[in-house]
Amino acid sequence: MRIQSTQILRWSFALVLGAALLLFTAAHAFAQTVSSEQTSSQPTATEATSEVTANNEAPGAAREAKPSLMPVFKDYRGVEIGMKADDVRGRLKDSLKDKSDAQDLYAFSGGETAVIYYDADGQVTAVSVDFPVKSAKAPSVKEVLGEDAEAKQDGSVYSLVRYPEAGYWVAYSRTAGDSPLVTVTIQKMR
Repeated sequence: MRIQSTQILRWSFALVLGAALLLFTAAHAFAQTVSSEQTSSQPTATEATSEVTANNEAPGAAREAKPSLMPVFKDYRGVEIGMKADDVRGRLKDSLKDKSDAQDLYAFSGGETAVIYYDADGQVTAVSVDFPVKSAKAPSVKEVLGEDAEAKQDGSVYSLVRYPEAGYWVAYSRTAGDSPLVTVTIQKMR
């Protein structure tokens, strides 16, 4: 029974990360399409992004951070992008529930869980953390991205910010419903 629960959690996290990646890819493709359709008299993609950000962009829009802006959410419990798997496991060893060459599953008190993904060299490429909103540890959008994001009518929130200078992006997602879940994802840019 415990193996089934772990497998269900692993698949759930993979599904959430996959959805975040799908949203990121769609937003990126849209941004490239808009950029390629611009004429020389229109603003550049960077100017357009800055203008959209200044005008309170639509909820859920992915965007580039200002060039000098560094991420607020740089690590999770000391785990950073590029860190070696052995170092991660040493740091979080008491909470390790399942491990493989590709990913580790961690469970903490209060329902907080994390999946840490590795590349072929055993370095962290992504960290996805789930927090039950009722948990005192669930971060706000501002604590993760450094600014607020507008919630949709159903109470859900999604925002993704790319930090090219840091080499990764950070996403914040809160589900709708009576028992919402906050997912924070950090992923290396390819």
